[in-house]
Amino acid sequence: MNAIAPTTQAPALVIDDHPIVLQGCRRVLEDAGIDRIAEATSVVAGYRSFLRLKPATVICDLTFQGSGLAGLNLIRRMRGVNPAARILVFSMHNDPVIVSRALEAGALGYVLKDHASGELFEAFERVRAGQPYLDRRLATEVAMLRTDPKRTPETQLTPRELQILQRLAQGKSYSTIASDLSVSYKTVTNACSLMRQKLGVRTLAELIHVAVTQAQRQG
Repeated sequence: MNAIAPTTQAPALVIDDHPIVLQGCRRVLEDAGIDRIAEATSVVAGYRSFLRLKPATVICDLTFQGSGLAGLNLIRRMRGVNPAARILVFSMHNDPVIVSRALEAGALGYVLKDHASGELFEAFERVRAGQPYLDRRLATEVAMLRTDPKRTPETQLTPRELQILQRLAQGKSYSTIASDLSVSYKTVTNACSLMRQKLGVRTLAELIHVAVTQAQRQG
């Protein structure tokens, strides 16, 4: 993380564990006239920087190496400290369920990493001004998701995630599921982390309960 004096308020804080992304964000922010930019490459460092620097605006990823969607909890914690915090999510996840979770956690805007830098610039300017930002497609999908009374695991999960959920219902371990599906153990744990976020459950036990309930409903 770049060294900034503890007494200096950083206009912007970028929290992401990919150096190329950090460089790209810095370039966009410099184009926006931001001359003091703090950077953090982990959830812990990001939270500490937020407390110390009290940034006016935060750009935050959702996924961090080895910790799944830890960015969601980070957003909640930052908003808990400062309910007026202006947080823009910059993520690769285009799933409306995850977007909705980020907004519920307290993010003011959400922009995808595969979009042009001009959109990041626009999103940052909107969020910095205290205005929400979502591109039209994401806004439509999130709105449809929130008004759908039939939200079930089948409508929220990918085919791979459903395969894993079915095996959890059968009482299989992560390692057994990985072997069954010919994927890595890490792939299974990451998928379970994503499913917990999508289905609004906090623990593996709750996820297994959803899996069993789903299996009983189908069977």
